Amino acid sequence: MDGGAEMFVGNYKLGKVIGHGCFGKVRIAQHLPTGHKVAIKILNRDKINQIKMEDKVRREIKVLRVFMHPHIVRLYEVVETLTDIYVVMEYAESGDLNDYIIIQKDRLPEDQARKFFQQIICGVEYCHRNMVVHRDLKPDNLLLNSKGNIKIADFGFCNIMRDGHPLTTSCGSPLYAAPEVVSGKQYAGPEVDVWSCGVILYALLCAHLPFEDDNVPNLFKKIKIVDEEVLQQVVNKGFNKNQLVESLQNNIQNEGTVAYSLLLDNKLCDSNGYLGPKFQESMDLDFNHILSREVVSSVVGPCSSRSMNNPRVSLRPQFSVERKWALGLQSGAHPREIISEVLKALRELQVCWKKIGHYNIKCLWVNNHDLGDYGSNNVDNYIATSSASNVIKFEVQLYKAAEGKYLLDLQRVQGPQLLFLDLCVAFLVKLHYY
Repeated sequence: MDGGAEMFVGNYKLGKVIGHGCFGKVRIAQHLPTGHKVAIKILNRDKINQIKMEDKVRREIKVLRVFMHPHIVRLYEVVETLTDIYVVMEYAESGDLNDYIIIQKDRLPEDQARKFFQQIICGVEYCHRNMVVHRDLKPDNLLLNSKGNIKIADFGFCNIMRDGHPLTTSCGSPLYAAPEVVSGKQYAGPEVDVWSCGVILYALLCAHLPFEDDNVPNLFKKIKIVDEEVLQQVVNKGFNKNQLVESLQNNIQNEGTVAYSLLLDNKLCDSNGYLGPKFQESMDLDFNHILSREVVSSVVGPCSSRSMNNPRVSLRPQFSVERKWALGLQSGAHPREIISEVLKALRELQVCWKKIGHYNIKCLWVNNHDLGDYGSNNVDNYIATSSASNVIKFEVQLYKAAEGKYLLDLQRVQGPQLLFLDLCVAFLVKLHYY
């Protein structure tokens, strides 16, 4: 402890330093009312502001506040002072996966590697299902609790995925970064996390990384893998192999790289895998014809027993497989009953709404603002008195997904994405409890 004096923050007694980060320290602490241990990440406001990372810190906090998964580190609360932000998180007693690999000094047995990898994939899939991409998956950010189970941590580089808005930021550790990231290309999100998971699995089973080099540019060249089969096809057309490989690794556009890209894209489209014919067909579907699949659990956890037994409120989170990323709720109740429950939830949340069709509602919500009377009032007056960062405009639409099944879809029209995510969580909770 600093100076040997006991330190307290809220209901927590701070202990020794167990880690260091860009913005401050991580200390072990004791929750005084229960006696349980927690980890507190202490973020210095001045350091955050100096490198303009406040938005990233806020994003990490917002995401972890709504996440509840056995393989993602829990955030219990945030205590703010004038100088620091104290983020109270789940304490992982057994360190991180990187330390575990170093202690083993050899590749892990397949059974043990399989267990770790399954838990990592389970947590990553939960993130992607809830439209969040981690972007910094590596053994250092995979903690182990007292039972040796994985806890995904450090969401500082995470971002929200939105259809039609590809990500471009190159971030995370170069050793675990996907080719799209190190090349500075646009990417959707999930594919870069999947690549990192593959590198982690390789490290677990082989005790070394697939791409290693002290020189970062050389490392990037190794990561930018070339399809040998397609490369040979281009070479057979009269192009020099060495020049072609160098052009591909350095993102140089010429006749050879154009031929390579065309052959590679057509190879992918002809396959039954990613971007195959089924995917292309789904991309051509009209927005009104939604195919949905049930997900295992929601962002707010399992439904109450009351909700599970009542067909009128069996509204379970869904994600459509068509073009738009959207929050979907499926129900077998009558459409009028569904809309009635939706309007009740909107009133409870003080959302101003206006019906523009039997099953289509335009909505406006102002954070921390009293909207007064609800219903089909003119919402422009409320926008005039609120900042753009405080206002969420969204639409609620009910679709017929299958015979006797209806899908309720929420689409953000305007306003901050993370604030909309908060509203969606509150909306889910209201529906679960009706």
